[in-house]
Amino acid sequence: MIKRILHNQIVQSLQRFPAAGLIGARQVGKTTLAKMIAEDWPQETLYLDLERPADYTALSEPERFLSRHTNKLVIIDEIQQRADLFPVLRSLIDMDRHPGRFLLLGSSSPDLIRQSGESLAGRIAYHELSPFVLRELSREQMDLLWVRGGFPESALAESEEASVQWREDFAMTYLQRDLSAIGYDIRIPAMTLRRFWQMLAHTHGQLANLSQLAANLELSRQSIRRYLDILRETFMIRSLQPYHANLKKRLVKAPKVYLRDSGILHTLLGIKTFEDLLGHPMLGMSWEGFGLEQILATMPRSWEAFFYRTQAKAEVDLVLQRRFGEAPILVEFKHSQSPKLTRGFWSAKEDIEPQACYVIYPGSITYPLAESVEALPLTEITKLWEQQPRD
Repeated sequence: MIKRILHNQIVQSLQRFPAAGLIGARQVGKTTLAKMIAEDWPQETLYLDLERPADYTALSEPERFLSRHTNKLVIIDEIQQRADLFPVLRSLIDMDRHPGRFLLLGSSSPDLIRQSGESLAGRIAYHELSPFVLRELSREQMDLLWVRGGFPESALAESEEASVQWREDFAMTYLQRDLSAIGYDIRIPAMTLRRFWQMLAHTHGQLANLSQLAANLELSRQSIRRYLDILRETFMIRSLQPYHANLKKRLVKAPKVYLRDSGILHTLLGIKTFEDLLGHPMLGMSWEGFGLEQILATMPRSWEAFFYRTQAKAEVDLVLQRRFGEAPILVEFKHSQSPKLTRGFWSAKEDIEPQACYVIYPGSITYPLAESVEALPLTEITKLWEQQPRD
């Protein structure tokens, strides 16, 4: 369902803009979606994969080559391999500015967006493709999606063993080949970077402690920051920033770091089955990260997400705000059929004065949990947006 929605959004962007960008992690299905768009596109299309030597060579003189295909939708995969193409694309667009000229696919977001911001501002619309989310599967598949994660090859594997093996292979390939193929200069052994990744898995959903990570790996804080940036830029981790409203409170300043895909998290933690997960100390934090990604993957673009924590221990997992100054929505995650709220949550609620509060839990019915707080099944998270007044 999400992929069909995104398919339509990209087509609409191509009908309005000369270029559209599709970004997301490796193996998430960008090429498959792009080829679906190509099949539906009313004009002829041309697909170029910059990891294929012949296609890379074809663009050795990009302006001359692309000028011969002005009436086609040109799809360029792994565009971050050739940052020098952006000024050329801008020039070609400005010489013949009609919609639907280029669809750019990339596996590294900030660098890609920075290049387009310098060269294609006002000419391109970007879209991010996430792994599978609950809205694309049946409600009965929630636990399977949670333990396996949303990468298609893992989520749809024929067996648990095949899913585990795919994720192990993905992690190894990501470290040993994909990062350098994307264009990153990694100067530490792959095993050291995997240890770093595993440390992040064990502190999933906690405040980023660069000094502790640096000490454990005998690296500098600067190096740790760089490797965090690499994992974030390649869609492996998410940094959730603290909520800074005009509150007279001592707030924490560090972001919280989550592994974005629950299946990769479980692989790094050694969790192979749903039964393993239910007995693991990271069960609650895994549920929080899984629920967070489900919400952010379906959140309207006009909304922003934060967390809230004060030095006095007032805390809430997720703060959702549509615009600055508007009362936000507070969200807690509890993996329990009878969730309980902590004193820290009530303190945060008093501080923030939200318009609504929800506790996301693994049940099947929505019910009032406490005064002005609703328990909401993870499968019903679209109600977070549907119940809010439209702009």
